[in-house]
Order: sequence, then C-alpha cells, then structure tokens
Amino acid sequence: MAEIVNLREMRKRKRREDKEKQADANRRLYGTPKRLRDTEEKRRDRESAKLDGHRLETDPAED
Repeated sequence: MAEIVNLREMRKRKRREDKEKQADANRRLYGTPKRLRDTEEKRRDRESAKLDGHRLETDPAED
C-alpha cells in the first residue's frame, strides 16, 4: 500500500528546504571576506587583461 502523507507537512518541508537553499546562496554571496573578494576581483581583471592582450583584431578598413 502507498504511504499516507500530510500535504501540509510536505509543503512546510518544501518551504524549509527552499529557504535553506536561499540561505546557502546568500552565505556564499555575502559571507566572503572583503580581502578574498578583492583578491578574486584582481585575479579576474588580470586574466581579462591577459586575454585581451592576446586578442587578434583586424581593422575593417584594411579588408
């Protein structure tokens, strides 16, 4: 036989799980120390500048 479930309890459980997922995302977003955020931003900027430095660009007027 199938297990009997209380729909109200299932909704509450789902809501709690959703809140926990949101809290986890917020912890990752806002829980990083400023020093680490700054370091990560500088690393991304360096990688972007390096990539842009290796970009091959052609002048449309020469074609």
